[in-house]
Formats: sequence, structure tokens, C-alpha cells
Amino acid sequence: MSKIQNVCVYCGSGPGIDPVYASAAHTLGRLLAEAKVGLVYGGGSLGLMGITAKATLEHDGHVTGIIPEFLIKREMMLEDVQDLIVTENMHERKMAMFDKADAFVALPGGVGTLEELIEMSTWRQLGRHTKPIILANIAGFWDPLLDLLNHMRSQEFIRANLEVHLDVVNRAEDILPTIIARAGES
Repeated sequence: MSKIQNVCVYCGSGPGIDPVYASAAHTLGRLLAEAKVGLVYGGGSLGLMGITAKATLEHDGHVTGIIPEFLIKREMMLEDVQDLIVTENMHERKMAMFDKADAFVALPGGVGTLEELIEMSTWRQLGRHTKPIILANIAGFWDPLLDLLNHMRSQEFIRANLEVHLDVVNRAEDILPTIIARAGES
């Protein structure tokens, strides 16, 4: 894989109750900008999404927001980004995010974040891409998901030849180095 140019970040449109989530989102946005890696994200200005995008912009980074028309008001679309794509629906949004990204990161979030993460993981499991997928397990947020994946493995619903390719990190500072290491293996 060539140099990582853009990273898609999936995360909550809310901040969560633990301030460490917002801190991780801000740190990731700053680090993306400092590394000259563009952010691709859901286009909103609220929650962890907004924090990540605003931190990237504050540090002179490039942001591509992709938002379906019906969420423009609900998620308070962030208009200050360099590239703004408005799609007709969620399916188009997810395909545009996939097409523009060289890697994927899941910060803490809700069922939308989980769904996007699982879809990218499934596509990778089925051989549709080899892009790195990073699970940012900030303050153990994703531990229940990791337990479920282990349970699926133990019950042989995730078989060795159909492994889920997720790299788990516990700190925002480890996200980009892990992406770069994985991209170098492809």
C-alpha cells in the first residue's frame, strides 16, 4: 500500500461521559494534522466527531466531511472543512468514506460507530479490501466487543481462515504508528 494519505475516523456524535474520550479525539485530530494525514469523517460538528474534526482543522490539517442530507441539521454539519460531500443516504456516505480512506479508526461511539466498524471489518474479512482497521479501545470502551469476538472465535463462528482483522490500541498516540506499520505490510 502507498503512503497513508487519509484516515477515516468513526466515532460518536456525542462526547460520552468520560472526558478521556474527548481528549483522545482531540489528540487524534492534532496528530493527523501534524502528520499531514487527512481526516475523513461523518461531517458533523457534535460530539467526538466534531472534536476530532475541529482539532484537525485547528492544527492546519485537511478534513473531508461526508454527511447524508437528512443529518445536516441533526448532527450540525461542520461547514469549515476543506471538502464537504453531501450524500443522499447512509449507504452512499459509507461508500464515499471507504473510497476516500486508506485506513479506518473506531473511537468510542454508539451503534452507528459499531455498524461502520463491523461493516469495514466484514468487507476486509471477505477480501474486499486490505486497509488497516484500528480499534481505539480508549479506557477499555471496546472491551465488551472484544469479549464478544473472542466468544465468536471460541464457538467457531470466526474461523481461522476468516479472521477479523482489527488492531487494538489503547491510546490515541498509538493509532497512526499502528496504521503506518500495517500499511507497510500490505
